[in-house]
Amino acid sequence: MGKMDEIILVVPREKLFASETLHFHGVEQEESKIAVLAANLADNYSTMRRGDAEENTAFKQPIPYCVIRRGSEIFMYRRLSGGGEARLFDKLSIGAGGHMNDNAELPTFQAVLQDNLSRELEEELEIKAATRTFTTVGFINDDENEVGKVHIGLLVILDIDAEGEVSVRETDQLEGQWVTVAQLREEPIYSKLESWSQIVTKVLG
Repeated sequence: MGKMDEIILVVPREKLFASETLHFHGVEQEESKIAVLAANLADNYSTMRRGDAEENTAFKQPIPYCVIRRGSEIFMYRRLSGGGEARLFDKLSIGAGGHMNDNAELPTFQAVLQDNLSRELEEELEIKAATRTFTTVGFINDDENEVGKVHIGLLVILDIDAEGEVSVRETDQLEGQWVTVAQLREEPIYSKLESWSQIVTKVLG
């Protein structure tokens, strides 16, 4: 089965944004709106073939987007040519995660989200940390580019202890390093960040 034949979660854009009344650009951090968006997603998601979803702007594909933080440092990685997603080649990213698959055995959407996020982190990275704290920050939306039009991000920050270490498993596809938030906001890094990472960088403390 090819990557585009994968069956993934989607949500109708009209339902998610309540006929565009909840539409936003950037990171939505207002708790009351996050709650409604999360409920709209949990109540209206279904599945679709990924290749069809990528070309259907009537649906948004929810993507867990996990930023790993160690004190004042953020884990950043670069997509190498072996990564397969040509439009993301050589882009820098601070978000780990990917498309979500359904799991009928899990009782809630939140559980499905955590299951998918844990799997993605395990596949992409090796994280050695004594403490791990996940914090859901909000939603990411960017309708100004072709990739963003069909995706909605669920921004999660994973804080690990000062002695924690992160390494990349798929060394042919990714390479990683620690950087400060200040470095992320400056050249030569900022302009190479994928759009969601640029958006998230603006709201990191």
